[in-house]
Amino acid sequence: MRKSEGSGGTQLKNRARGDYDQRTSSSTQIKHRNAVQGSKSSLSTSSPESARKLHPRPSDKLNPKTINPFGEQSRAPSAFAAIYSKGGIPCRLVHGSVKHRLQWECPPESLSFDPLLITLAEGLRETKHPYTFVSKEGFRELLLVRGASEKAVPLLPRLIPVLKAALVHSDDEVFERGLNALVQLSVVVGPSLNDHLKHLLTSGSLSIIKSKIPTYCSICC
Repeated sequence: MRKSEGSGGTQLKNRARGDYDQRTSSSTQIKHRNAVQGSKSSLSTSSPESARKLHPRPSDKLNPKTINPFGEQSRAPSAFAAIYSKGGIPCRLVHGSVKHRLQWECPPESLSFDPLLITLAEGLRETKHPYTFVSKEGFRELLLVRGASEKAVPLLPRLIPVLKAALVHSDDEVFERGLNALVQLSVVVGPSLNDHLKHLLTSGSLSIIKSKIPTYCSICC
């Protein structure tokens, strides 16, 4: 009788020890798994990119991200942007301490207006820097060279539709650049522009122009 009781007590002890060992093993595995997950999360949060997101630097506001010319773009670049990036526009933007200016690769008076003047006019519809400044200032400076009238008049049939596209643009700044360009062109070519006004100032485009800046448009007209 004592032997059976002794063997039963031994079995109970062994079973209790097995349950304890199993609980200890399970607890160790849980702790190990939690430690691995914690180390992964700490590595992800300790990366420079994550640190910048959690704690942005003051300089991030002063130096916003720029477009990566070698990265994939969500939209294809415009015709003017593509020509400019390939060096098809013979001038570059020079950043000054007070204002920007253009630096021409060669004297503007030595350049052919065809198709440069038309390309610059197409750039008036751009909405991103530096294309906005290059197209606006390039168009203006090209019309200031000696002999600009003789070079610009033959291009009027191709220039007018491009300027009209800028005048009916939904962006007010694009509209203003187009209107300024039209005034500059009118000063250079004079009465030669009259025959093309009927194509430029249609009933639809004229109503849009008047609704934009009535006073300025009246002066320009």
